[in-house]
Amino acid sequence: MPQTLPDVIALLERTPVTLNALLRNLPQSWTSANEGGDSWTPLEIVAHYIDSERHNWIPRARLILESTAVPTFATFARAGHITEAEGKTLPQLLDIFSDLRRQNLAALHALHLKPADFERTGIHPAFGTVTLGNLLATWAAHDLTHLHQLSRTLASQLREDVGPWTAYLGVMKCTSHSS
Repeated sequence: MPQTLPDVIALLERTPVTLNALLRNLPQSWTSANEGGDSWTPLEIVAHYIDSERHNWIPRARLILESTAVPTFATFARAGHITEAEGKTLPQLLDIFSDLRRQNLAALHALHLKPADFERTGIHPAFGTVTLGNLLATWAAHDLTHLHQLSRTLASQLREDVGPWTAYLGVMKCTSHSS
């Protein structure tokens, strides 16, 4: 793992605070808009974080660590965020995510990982063999990917209004895919 576990955890701890600071109490006009097409709204992005907390990171880490043979991960339901969002407000989702992240980071600490653990492997349904180190680094990069997506989504609501300044605003030109 190129980063140390404490470095990765330092980033993971900040994501709920960042989301809360950016999104809580924003008018619904900001939080219910997307980038067009089938892209996600800020509410859906937070619901996706929740779904990932429930089904990806710690469950897969435990599977790697507790299996005697190299385990195969279950396929992640990429539309799981839809169920997570049903009937919930954005503040409720932010609170759920914050609680789940706190629980998952406590669970991560409780694993008492040793250097050799980061080389233990599992089988990802699309990528094949991955290490626990890959999984943990991806957890942090996944957070950043969706923070990027969130900033693009919010900025896209201003696309027509910024006029010629679009030339200087990379967020208005970014077409990177976040999934």
